[in-house]
Amino acid sequence: MKSKFSRSVAAATAITTMALGLAACGSSSGADGKVGVSLIVKTTSNPYFVAMENGAKKAAKADGVKLTIAAGKADGDEDTQIQAIENAISRGDKGILITPNGPGVVDAIGKARDAGIYVIALDTPPDPASSVDITFATDNFAAGKLIGQWTAGQLNGKKATIAMLDLFDDKVVSVDYNRDQGFLTGLGVDTANAKKNGDEAKSGAYTGGTGGDYTIVGNAATQGAEDGGRTAMETLLSKNSNINVVYTINEPAAYGAYQALKAAGKEKDVLIVSIDGGCAGVKQVGQGIIGATSQQYPIRMADLGVKAIKKLADGGKKPSTSSGLDFFNTGTQLVTDKPVDGVKSITSTAGSKVCWG
Repeated sequence: MKSKFSRSVAAATAITTMALGLAACGSSSGADGKVGVSLIVKTTSNPYFVAMENGAKKAAKADGVKLTIAAGKADGDEDTQIQAIENAISRGDKGILITPNGPGVVDAIGKARDAGIYVIALDTPPDPASSVDITFATDNFAAGKLIGQWTAGQLNGKKATIAMLDLFDDKVVSVDYNRDQGFLTGLGVDTANAKKNGDEAKSGAYTGGTGGDYTIVGNAATQGAEDGGRTAMETLLSKNSNINVVYTINEPAAYGAYQALKAAGKEKDVLIVSIDGGCAGVKQVGQGIIGATSQQYPIRMADLGVKAIKKLADGGKKPSTSSGLDFFNTGTQLVTDKPVDGVKSITSTAGSKVCWG
């Protein structure tokens, strides 16, 4: 039988342990009392996500939020993002803002939500959208459609020989297929499976603008990087040297494609279109390297995300999706210096004043 003293020590130890456990599990703030938020971006090698980080830092400073930043080693690196999610759970963060690197992070996001963490996707809606509490993003299909409509207008009935420079070829993410399929839809090419790149007819007629014939040379992955864009363009040029339309997933890939075209002496008569609208990309529109780009606003996404989690922590309401969508649309504008009738756009000069803002 234990002594009275032993029982008292055991009880005191149990109470202390319970108190420490409650403090750890219930914590959504740091020792300084600030709300804890993790921002987990795809990679810091892309200036788009650097801008997003800067937007989050500014919002966190203004709202008194304790921000922890993590990033994948490269676009598509799911493992590093999963570890960052697990770290956020261990810290007891109140919220997570994440640009998912692929479907592999969905289970980890589920664990975070089960732990009471509010999870907001930025830029890239997961599949299914219900994997997170809400997404703040560009309507990527609409962004793709804008550059497709612009391309059809510029072609003015001329045959389109198209290179499709996508993001991945080894995984499926919504930002990839929505932009790709949006572009083809805007051009007036029938798509097959709306969530699958490359299964449309490789030749036929496009109906956008005045209409005309098209041939799709192929789809090539770029990883959203400049070197990937150059390699992908070289690969497709080797298949067909008559390419005159180049769709690109983003502006780093677009610039890589331009370098390959320039090296081949084919840059002058090719329409390169993209989606991003960063300051460098808008400058390339002004230089005539990129014909048109759909501008998106990652700083706005990050700002809205930080504010939403702080508001929730203070007892406010949860954010809601945009009407008719399963995410909150942060907007897009077509940037070009060669406008097309019926396609709303702004100039590169105007785009440079609001790049990524």
